[in-house]
Amino acid sequence: MTTTAVPLGPAASPGVRGRARPLALPILASSDRGPRASGPLTSAATPRPLTPGSAASAIESPHGVLELVISERGERSIASRQFHEGALRVLRPHYLDDSGQVCYVVVNPGGAYLGADLFVLDVEVGDGADLLLTTQSATKVYRTPGSFAEQRMAIRLGEGARLELVPDQLIAYREASYRQRTHVTVRPSSSLVMAEVVTPGWSPDGAAFRYEEVRLRNEIHVETDEGSELLALDNLLIRPPSVDVTGLGLMEGFSHLGSLIVVDPRVDQALADDLHSVTSENDALTGISLTRTVGGTTGLVLRALSNSTGELNLLLGACTSLLRKRWYGQEPLNLRKH
Repeated sequence: MTTTAVPLGPAASPGVRGRARPLALPILASSDRGPRASGPLTSAATPRPLTPGSAASAIESPHGVLELVISERGERSIASRQFHEGALRVLRPHYLDDSGQVCYVVVNPGGAYLGADLFVLDVEVGDGADLLLTTQSATKVYRTPGSFAEQRMAIRLGEGARLELVPDQLIAYREASYRQRTHVTVRPSSSLVMAEVVTPGWSPDGAAFRYEEVRLRNEIHVETDEGSELLALDNLLIRPPSVDVTGLGLMEGFSHLGSLIVVDPRVDQALADDLHSVTSENDALTGISLTRTVGGTTGLVLRALSNSTGELNLLLGACTSLLRKRWYGQEPLNLRKH
């Protein structure tokens, strides 16, 4: 498992080093590419994910396309634009409480990602709007002979906008190759929470790492009146055929990986400490880092290793529950999908 890593820079917080056990892998790459970098960037910059209707996306013929624009209307958030094509769509919106936050569930009727599949999602949350976005079930990636499966997602958050992105786990089966690119643009007063769990699928010999590759890239920019600036670049690569990923400095004997990314002007060291206290109650190896501050907002990245999807879901759920209660007075998420 490798990551593209650049140091956090002089304006960055030191994270929770010495309390939460830091993972051997670099947790985060920020936008400070100064001389103290631990190593050069090893991959070219990823372009902005394709948006439906563009010439490039038309040429690549996505297997599924989804556009969703959320706006504030009165005391509720609603979809002011919704478009889907191919193997992606959303269920009817619902509201889990009286906060006005709208919840949408993304559905893939095909049930899985296969070789050469391309899924393109474009999500915009307007000023003051509030969206909870999840999936109906796990994202399953089966054998991908000849070419990898890919998901590209573009997210834009307006002033005071909020997005909680909490999909079910990603399951990579034997001989699967999957790439996921997420490009996020926030305003200084936006609030973003993104959770992810990666698990190995069943294989006939019972081994955990029979997939070919899982590559997850998250690029987060802060847009101010002066322009756009990179806040965080999180580039995760797990490629079992190339190296024994179970060893020290990699997955360290664990098989499942969880990630939580939070971007909000209220993120600080005290919050990182509180989240560490929450995660210490779970059976997982956890590390937390803070980004530098850009435009008055800061990012937090949490990585957790475990041998159980359920354990990681509990850990990430406890973290999001803390944020929901502290910042919005909301109860823990209770997503019934059956």
